[in-house]
Amino acid sequence: MNSTKQKTKTAITPTREMDYPEWYQQIIKAADLAEVSPVRGCMTIKPWGYALWENMQRVIDERLKATGHKNVCFPLLIPANFLEKEAEHVTGFAKECAVVTHCRLVHDEEGKLVPSSPLEEPYIIRPTSETIIGEAFSRWIQSYRDLPLLVNQWVNVMRWEMRTRLFLRTSEFLWQEGHTAHATSAEAQQEALKIFDLYAQFAEDYMAMPVIKGEKTASERFPGAVNTYTIEAMMQDKKALQAGTSHFLGQNFAKAFNIKFLSPQGKEEFAYTTSWGVSTRLIGGLIMTHSDDNGLVLPPRLAPLHVVLLPIMHHEESRADVLTYCEQLAEELRQIYYDNRYLAVEIDTRELTGGEKAWSWVKKGVPLRVEVGPKEYENKTVFIGRRDQEYKERHSLSRQEFLATVISQLDTLQTTLFKRASDFQKRHTLTIDNQADFYQFFSDAESGFALAHWNGDPAIEAKVKQDLNVTIRCIPQLANLEPGKCIFSDKSSPQRVIFAKSY
Repeated sequence: MNSTKQKTKTAITPTREMDYPEWYQQIIKAADLAEVSPVRGCMTIKPWGYALWENMQRVIDERLKATGHKNVCFPLLIPANFLEKEAEHVTGFAKECAVVTHCRLVHDEEGKLVPSSPLEEPYIIRPTSETIIGEAFSRWIQSYRDLPLLVNQWVNVMRWEMRTRLFLRTSEFLWQEGHTAHATSAEAQQEALKIFDLYAQFAEDYMAMPVIKGEKTASERFPGAVNTYTIEAMMQDKKALQAGTSHFLGQNFAKAFNIKFLSPQGKEEFAYTTSWGVSTRLIGGLIMTHSDDNGLVLPPRLAPLHVVLLPIMHHEESRADVLTYCEQLAEELRQIYYDNRYLAVEIDTRELTGGEKAWSWVKKGVPLRVEVGPKEYENKTVFIGRRDQEYKERHSLSRQEFLATVISQLDTLQTTLFKRASDFQKRHTLTIDNQADFYQFFSDAESGFALAHWNGDPAIEAKVKQDLNVTIRCIPQLANLEPGKCIFSDKSSPQRVIFAKSY
């Protein structure tokens, strides 16, 4: 083992402790994930960031298709009158809508380009697709034999946000949205919960991000939903991130868009629908769950690159041998199957010093860095650094031992990241039994999660939000419901809920 102390200098300044929001932006810049677009509130996702999204998309898409869902693609523009058909829905999204009212551009008298032709009706740039998909379902569904109808789409959406932050909240973002229709309420509820579980498993098994599963309160539900189920994760600044939601819509959208079917008894009935989705916000969640002051840290199961080979060539006479050694090693690695894909391997041949090369990949979060110089070539060894360990904590392995253990090393890294995040969440989740302690807890800017009793009164919920900028993240699924007394009203409470500051 060749181990030295961590350098005091870090790649990211300021550090997490100094300025967390700026630290987050610097991680994105150092890892070259995305940048601010010239379009207000929007972002350009760069190759490394998009490759990460593609890996997320690949895993979720495979799981959705395995459960019978088929991909579709609906228009970006939605007739404005569609939103008016479901009252809660239009109220919930009205402030975020971007509206298209004209077509064609012409030059005015001053030579400026201006829109010239008003549209017959305005269009909304898709904030979500329940309305336009509901209209299609009303045409596609005629009989109980057409049910269940299970569709999903991978698209961009636009919500005109006032305060934006890369990946976490942008005016335009990428997402997956699923929509289903069912013959019975029970089937639709089962579907919403199935996807809810799928999201939680993905977050924990692939992102190594522990989540709390639960139901949203009435004030926090998706507009028009009967029930909204959510997965909530704790970031390193101890705020909550809503990482995915699944909605049981009941018959609300079916009645608004006339989604009817003939039952086996020949009776006309309204269908029951669901919708659910995750977005590029997951990348923000991944950044804030695992990254450190040296840059991005990636779980191997989602990393665009598993292993980077770093040829160290101090002398020209050793260059050919070192490069050949790296190329042969890369080919052997690429034959190894890991989590339903072959290992992704790259050889970095840039004309940089060994330290510069290694540091650039540390900032990108690549799980395994393998340095190969003349010494490694001669001894048939490799020199390995793992991203979950200190920057200079590296060790030598024989080539064959490395090939034999590369999967176990990646699995260990994946498990280590999940355990770190899970332990962090547990350390900063406090059970609170009175209002004074609750207010004291959230007076700290970096408070964490509070498990406390609440009697279901929305007025109390609103007051806590107004006083502390704290919301009920969810009514969690608990093995022990532990009924008690609301800490605000002393009235009976069936179980504790999760309070937190959030993104």
